[in-house]
Amino acid sequence: MLHSKPKEDTYLHKGLRKNLIDTLKKKGIKDARVLDAINAIPRHFFLDPAFERKAYEDRAFPIAAGQTISQPYTVAYMTELLEIKKFDKVLEIGTGSAYQACVLAEMGATVYSIERQKELYDYIGKFFFLKNYPSIKRFYGDGYQGLKTYAPFDKVIVTAAAPYVPEKLIEQLKPGGIMMIPVGSDGAQKMLRITKDKDGNIHEEELGDFSFVPMLGGKEQ
Repeated sequence: MLHSKPKEDTYLHKGLRKNLIDTLKKKGIKDARVLDAINAIPRHFFLDPAFERKAYEDRAFPIAAGQTISQPYTVAYMTELLEIKKFDKVLEIGTGSAYQACVLAEMGATVYSIERQKELYDYIGKFFFLKNYPSIKRFYGDGYQGLKTYAPFDKVIVTAAAPYVPEKLIEQLKPGGIMMIPVGSDGAQKMLRITKDKDGNIHEEELGDFSFVPMLGGKEQ
């Protein structure tokens, strides 16, 4: 769950974040801009106070509507492979806790983020920390449809396990763009990095194994 009351970001939290950054480096994250963004964002703000001391462990935690906040390594890994540049226009499927969106916005991207869970969408709307990132644009909708009105996008990131790569998301990716998407059944998925070349041809790389909540269609009231 997320709470609208501001919390303190203490020296203890900052020290725990530094330890997390060291862990991410040891796991192979090299992009200094990604590491700086994660170091700048108080992850404990995104979690129930019961998890405050554990917020900087490299693991996922439950949030509202049966969803999760992703493991920091997963966030860092996907973000690094997206090759985010300042002013990139990024389509995010699955706002969730908004932690991933904040990391992207901290790196200078404009983020168009879709959430299908109305409870979570409304809850995040009251989350005080998002006021720091006016470049995050939130939408309540079906991630499989993308956001045709705002397309094309420089980058696309899908933060839930898709059974297949949605064609509409490929269509909304700019030539020269990159998409990160976990594809597979419940419990285990392959991370795919999809690039669209300048001629519109699609190139797909299969990367490591990950575990995400399933990407569902439609909108949940």
